[in-house]
Amino acid sequence: MQPEATSFRKDYTRHTLDERGVDADPIAQLGVWLEEAVLADVPEPNAMTLATATLDGHPSARIVLLRGLDRRGLTFYTNYDSRKGHELAANPHAAIVFFWPTQERQVRVEGRIDRAPAPESDAYFQSRPLASRLGAWASDQSQIIAGRDALEARYADLEKAHPDGDVPRPPHWGGYLLAPTAIEFWQGRASRLHDRLRYELDGEGRWSLQRLSP
Repeated sequence: MQPEATSFRKDYTRHTLDERGVDADPIAQLGVWLEEAVLADVPEPNAMTLATATLDGHPSARIVLLRGLDRRGLTFYTNYDSRKGHELAANPHAAIVFFWPTQERQVRVEGRIDRAPAPESDAYFQSRPLASRLGAWASDQSQIIAGRDALEARYADLEKAHPDGDVPRPPHWGGYLLAPTAIEFWQGRASRLHDRLRYELDGEGRWSLQRLSP
């Protein structure tokens, strides 16, 4: 028996969101909210839903981890030959969503994605644990495999091939950088009268800020 939808209803009362209290730069404001999520012990505060689409508009979405946030935008790392990698190669526009339920907050980011500079991908790859570096070579992400045993056997072979732990970055693995053109901050409020502030980038690189109806 399915529970009634009303049994999941929750009223949001923890915070408010006002135009006078936010940074003029939405990337800086995202940094503020991310830091507050960390301080509030939100599990996996850097987890974000990444939505991509094929050239003809068929969407897909998955969770990835934010690994860099600066004036350029948001950086994450993955396999270039994965489904998302192929979709980004064909259609380099994407959307990201953060959801921090204990903070009753959501952030939506839209923009263009390009590969991160190779030296940044090299540096990040070498900072990863050895097991993760080996895993990047072992996994043909999104490809059909015979079974778990085949994956683990390949991983074991790689362990034997790199006993010194010197594992270079695979050419099919690296970073992506999303340069935002729009960022929306959503703060849950009582009676579903939520706060929504949306920043948009104009053709001259300036951000404007509008309040949206919930």
